[in-house]
Amino acid sequence: MDLQKPPAEHPGQQPARQSPEGCLVVAIRLPVRIVVLVLVVPVRMAWDALVVAGRFLNSTVFRPVGRALLWVARAVFVWPFVGLWRYVVVPLGRALGWLGNVLVVVPLKWFHRYALTPLGQALVWVYARLLTPVGHGVMWVLSGIGAVLALLGAGVYAGAAWLVRYLVVVPAMWVYEWVLAPVGRAIAWVARTVATGVGIGLYWVGRVLFVLPALALWRWVLVPVGRFLAVVGREVGQAIGHAWRVAGRISLAVGRALGTLFRWIFVEPVRWVYRTVLTPVGHVVRDAVLRPAAEAARSVGRATRLALASARESARQARAEFRRMLFGEPDRTEAVDRREPPGRETRTLGSSTTALTKD
Repeated sequence: MDLQKPPAEHPGQQPARQSPEGCLVVAIRLPVRIVVLVLVVPVRMAWDALVVAGRFLNSTVFRPVGRALLWVARAVFVWPFVGLWRYVVVPLGRALGWLGNVLVVVPLKWFHRYALTPLGQALVWVYARLLTPVGHGVMWVLSGIGAVLALLGAGVYAGAAWLVRYLVVVPAMWVYEWVLAPVGRAIAWVARTVATGVGIGLYWVGRVLFVLPALALWRWVLVPVGRFLAVVGREVGQAIGHAWRVAGRISLAVGRALGTLFRWIFVEPVRWVYRTVLTPVGHVVRDAVLRPAAEAARSVGRATRLALASARESARQARAEFRRMLFGEPDRTEAVDRREPPGRETRTLGSSTTALTKD
């Protein structure tokens, strides 16, 4: 029985027409589903067991170990490099930057400002005042010579072109138009006719020897075999999906049964022992032993603190007496009346500052 629910149909949607299934499909479906179910149930139960074990190991072993390894990696690799970068590389880089600025940048700036800049200005003046006028004159002379040579070259080129046209091009065009073109057309017609006949013969030979046998093989052998294999493949795929879902239900039921058995065999007895035995014993131990011990410890601590306080007070008085014996009584300064007004009393609920409510 298929456990998958059919999809809900929309109110205005026409129900999909199912193609009628043949007797071959019905005959293949049941044994294939039985065989696949027998093969898939152990695999699904093993898969569910591995998933549960993996989650347990991930939460109890892998995650704490990963955090510990991450902390160790930070302590071993990250923090030393951070300290090296912060307290060694950065100060060293700043010192090297300062030395580079003092030893390289500042001299280069001075050299550029007081040596290269005047030299460049002098070269610009020489180029603008001397080389540019000389270059303009040379270019004027060369342009005149070039114009004369261009006129001579144009005349020579025109004469040579006229000779080549009437001695070479015109005879070649006549030979091509009246000799080569007719001969080429005749050869092309003969070749096209021969190629057409040969192509028609090869077409019928290939059709009879290859196309018709291949078409018969495709129509009467490969298509039926492909349809059969497609039906078998579809049924196997549906059987695997059906068996996987059924195996999931079976695995869930087995897991719940094992969980219930484990709870009744181990968890419930441990809970009963904890609730009925350990908890009363713990309460008795807490009330009869731990609380009196704690009270006694607090009493001993208070007595110890009082004894230490009295000892410190006795030591302070002894030091004061010893200083008084050695140095005498210290001079007492008389209190000076600074004529300061007394501070204002704090307002209470029974007092008032208005003349109507004063006592």
